[in-house]
Amino acid sequence: MTMPTPDPERSRTRIVVAKPGLDGHDRGAKVIARSLRDAGFEVIYTGLHQTPEQIVRTAIQEDAAIIGLSILSGAHMHLFTEVLRLLKENDADGIGVFGGGIIPAPDITTLSEMGVAKIFTPGASTRDVIAWVDDFVASTNQP
Repeated sequence: MTMPTPDPERSRTRIVVAKPGLDGHDRGAKVIARSLRDAGFEVIYTGLHQTPEQIVRTAIQEDAAIIGLSILSGAHMHLFTEVLRLLKENDADGIGVFGGGIIPAPDITTLSEMGVAKIFTPGASTRDVIAWVDDFVASTNQP
C-alpha cells in the first residue's frame, strides 16, 4: 500500500492543540492532534493544564495559524475569552481559534460572536475538523 503524497499547503500550516485549565481528559485533544498531523498539518500539542498565557505564547512562538482548544470542564467561557484577549493584546488576533468539548448551544453562539471561528461538539468526525481547517486556511490565506 502506498502512502498519499503530503499536501504541501497543509504541511505549511501550524496548529497548536491545547488543553486549557484543570480538565485532565485529553483523549479527544490527542485524537484531533493525531488526525490533523496524519492529514499533513504541522501540529504542536501542548499537553494538559495549560494556561491561556502559555497557549498564546506557544502559538506566537511557533508561528501558528490556528489554535484548537479542547475543554470539557465547563470553564470554556472564561478560557476562550482569555485566549482571545491575549491574542489581541499581543497583536496576534490573526491566529484563528477553534474548539471542541461539552459546550452548550447558547455558549457556542456567544463564543462565535466573540471571535471563536468554530466549535465542534461531541460526535464531530475528524474528517469534519480537517475539512474545516482546510476551509479556514483557504479563506484566510494562512500559510
